[in-house]
Amino acid sequence: MTENMRVVHQESLGGPEVLRLIETERPAPEPTEILVEVRAAGVNPVDWKVRQEGRWLTPPFAVGWDVSGVVAAVAPGESRLSVGDEVYGMPRFPAPAGGYAEYVTGPSRHFALKPKSLDHVAAAALPLAALTAWQALVDVAQVGAGHRVLIHAAAGGVGHLAVQIAKAHGAYVIGTASAAKHDVLHELGADELIDYTVQDFAELVRDVDVVLDLIGGEYEDRSLPTLRPGGLLINVVNPFDVEQTATKAAAVGARGTAVLVAPDHVALERIAALVEEGKLRPLIAATFPLEKAAKAHELGESSRTTGKIVLTT
Repeated sequence: MTENMRVVHQESLGGPEVLRLIETERPAPEPTEILVEVRAAGVNPVDWKVRQEGRWLTPPFAVGWDVSGVVAAVAPGESRLSVGDEVYGMPRFPAPAGGYAEYVTGPSRHFALKPKSLDHVAAAALPLAALTAWQALVDVAQVGAGHRVLIHAAAGGVGHLAVQIAKAHGAYVIGTASAAKHDVLHELGADELIDYTVQDFAELVRDVDVVLDLIGGEYEDRSLPTLRPGGLLINVVNPFDVEQTATKAAAVGARGTAVLVAPDHVALERIAALVEEGKLRPLIAATFPLEKAAKAHELGESSRTTGKIVLTT
């Protein structure tokens, strides 16, 4: 291993142009942590929102959380993983992790063994998006057989995985997406699709048990009439507005909550099992080398992709 590494870093908030590939000292894992040689890093909407607005972070910092790679070092106190293991994970979220890099460190329990059937690019597309879908639909909503689930932005990074996770748990899945994306979503298991460009889901959908709102804004209010009495609206876009979501839902006899994704190696293991069972596969919209991270953000912010964008080292 070299003493230094490349990492995508930013000194200020702003557009994609603030992302700079720099060379810095390779980190060392603290007790109970591992050092991962990153082979691929996933790109998520939270990355460009943090890059642009900071949200809870103040520059300078390095963006990125999704990684897949090989364990390069293990610190004292770690017994789950060993040097040479192929792993994937979402270390440290929502604290900075610097995932757009050649190496990252993180608590070992923020990682799990990579699905063997996936290469590192596909595995890097999973952690944040799949964990978001899993924690919302499985942990919070406890989706099961016969449940009707409405997923907004069903072809997006979280959406296309949420469709598959809901379907794997026996749900009837309704999604909103442009017509051009319907065929692939049907292949992934969606039962019913609504072209939001020409159809109003609020008029067409009723009696759903769960709405997974991956868009926010007016979609939250428009989703309320689709819920059955006691149904659940899950706000993923603005998780800190949970009280507002709950109040709106209660006014129509439903429930409302919000989910902010958290690292979870047990869920990652269960997600990997779904992959190996052939029930979950990530779609890769595009790949870029680390030095083209700004281009990757530009593409992501266009909202024209199906699936995930991934950086390679």
